[in-house]
Amino acid sequence: MTYEEICNYIYEIPKFTKKNSLEHTKEMLQRLSIREHQFEIIHVAGSNGKGSVCAFINQVLVEHGCEVGLFTSPHLVCMEERFVINGEKCSQEEFVESFEAVQKVVEQMEAEGLPHPAFFEYLFAMGMYLFQKRKVHYLILETGLGGRLDATNVFEEPLLTIITSISLEHTQILGDSIEAIAGEKAGIIKEGVPVIFDGSNETAAEVIRQTARAKRAPYYCISLESLKIHKITGKTIDFCYTNGYDVVDLKIPFPAEYQMMNASLAYRALSVLQVETGIGKAEIISAMEHTRWMGRMQQAEPFIYFDGAHNADGIAHFVKNVQKIAEEKPVLLFSMMEEKNHKEAVKVLCKEVSWDSIVLTRIPDSRGIDPLKLQDEFMANDRETVVIEDCAQAYRYVKEYRKDNQMVFCAGSLYLIGELEKIAGGNEA
Repeated sequence: MTYEEICNYIYEIPKFTKKNSLEHTKEMLQRLSIREHQFEIIHVAGSNGKGSVCAFINQVLVEHGCEVGLFTSPHLVCMEERFVINGEKCSQEEFVESFEAVQKVVEQMEAEGLPHPAFFEYLFAMGMYLFQKRKVHYLILETGLGGRLDATNVFEEPLLTIITSISLEHTQILGDSIEAIAGEKAGIIKEGVPVIFDGSNETAAEVIRQTARAKRAPYYCISLESLKIHKITGKTIDFCYTNGYDVVDLKIPFPAEYQMMNASLAYRALSVLQVETGIGKAEIISAMEHTRWMGRMQQAEPFIYFDGAHNADGIAHFVKNVQKIAEEKPVLLFSMMEEKNHKEAVKVLCKEVSWDSIVLTRIPDSRGIDPLKLQDEFMANDRETVVIEDCAQAYRYVKEYRKDNQMVFCAGSLYLIGELEKIAGGNEA
């Protein structure tokens, strides 16, 4: 199969599969000769911020000269983005090789009556094959959905676990309360393994504490009170993180205030691992300043920002940052996935920001919501909108519409940002 045929095959997997048990994933990895002891694993779960935390940690380890594998999702432009080795995404040749290796095992398992892996399970197996072949030492794993039953949760002895902010998401699968969702995320906590977590939501934090105590896992909670902004611009934030006697000034290359918590989670995790990694405080601070992560309040072009805020909690953080960096009424380009809570998201967008113009488009994915449905929600909140179905046309429209020094914010889904990255050429100003 060619690279294009393989991508098409993988995209078709959700049409004929369903999620399998962790035992099924373990069987697949065992047949690929993948063993946990080959890696030092850092496992990250949460509702928002997982990818950013992974990116901060990855940057520090790579700059220090470590051999590092990074597995994240979703991808924005191409599937190879999910498999990063020593700071670089895998090549198309490696992607094809990993697919063929996994496909051979899948065919054997199907011949024995075992089910085909689901979309995420298949990609996880491909990633593990690549990381093993490249002999990475540290492996940073971002969960897909949840934690307890996530395919990445097959390993019993990670080096460290991290849980980022928790909010109501995927309620049909994870539960309809913060307690239930926190319980699913806390499913990555292992016996005696340290866990670093976002303590912003006390309900979620207590569930994590209780799980950690039951597992006799040392735990480190980061509160919002421990973070203090020194300076925020359209490109960076200077802030202070205080943990007992450890007071550290950090500078991160993102204008989004929520990245302070993500950076602090990463800093605390790396501090806990300092004896293991040999990376000192000054080195951690310096490397974190160089972190890049597309689609997280990313300045894609002058005055144009991309943000992958994709649920009500993410949208709430998004609008706070819009308020801080937009000096006049901004323009919004927006779309969402059908399964997200778009009613609440729209309500937050309308209540908190006075937009000069709101443009709605359609994500080119079967799960993308009809922009006319979104328009009805905005109308219910007394906001007029422009609907332009095609993403490329919508993006050209907002670029031409904006006045000098007026900011444009594109948000609502990482899938939307991925499409816009292709259109904009992945530019970073």
